[in-house]
Amino acid sequence: MEEYTSGAYPLVLHADADPSGLGGTAICGFSTVGSVGVIATSHLIKTLELSPMGTVMHPKFPAIALIHDSVPKHPVRVYQGDGLGVFTSEIQFPSENDVYFGETVMEWFTRGGFDRLIIIDGVVSNDLGIKEESDLWGVASTGTSRTQLEDAGIQQIQQGIVAGIAGYLIAEGERRGLDVTALLAECNPMYPDARAALIAVEGLSELMDREIPVQGLLDDARNIEERVREAFERAHSMALPAPDSDDDEDDVPMVF
Repeated sequence: MEEYTSGAYPLVLHADADPSGLGGTAICGFSTVGSVGVIATSHLIKTLELSPMGTVMHPKFPAIALIHDSVPKHPVRVYQGDGLGVFTSEIQFPSENDVYFGETVMEWFTRGGFDRLIIIDGVVSNDLGIKEESDLWGVASTGTSRTQLEDAGIQQIQQGIVAGIAGYLIAEGERRGLDVTALLAECNPMYPDARAALIAVEGLSELMDREIPVQGLLDDARNIEERVREAFERAHSMALPAPDSDDDEDDVPMVF
């Protein structure tokens, strides 16, 4: 494979891939804060039974095979279904790769003839406890998509910064006049937040006006939250008691 020289990583199509079926809405999600993006895209791939299309590869990527149902797969992949394409990365890369991945997604999006791109990502919650409801924020590159966010009841970021791949893509979308939207679910960065991914998928369903089953995500969220609660309880039970300030006066005589 040739050394990386362009603005995007190479996308290698699978031997049985049919690129004529591209188009519709493009979705991407990465292993970033709370793993919200990769949980959401993995759910879409499984629930909507999307077909594998290709793999993003580069010599500097770690040599890793991820095993799913006994099948080995590269960690960065694209899928296609009826009017829907998904770009997902199941391992986290250093931030210096963000622009390159952003360009790779942008090239896949534009060459694939998709109408719009929606990025699913997480944003750190101010309240790091486990909670049933979290906020979902949206930001879009075009007026049409901002209106769609409003119609879907998704609150929009008025002032602030969106960092990483999502930030690069929405800024490039605005610069190039492309329809790019980011859905940012409030999440806990301490564990894979399936409930935040569930909230993001529900927002996506509203934007696309397409029913997406979420029961699997709800079950995952409950299982993860139960394990987190158990871990917190074990840690609390093993913690040493705080010293009693009333007992340490004159207990140990001072020696001069």
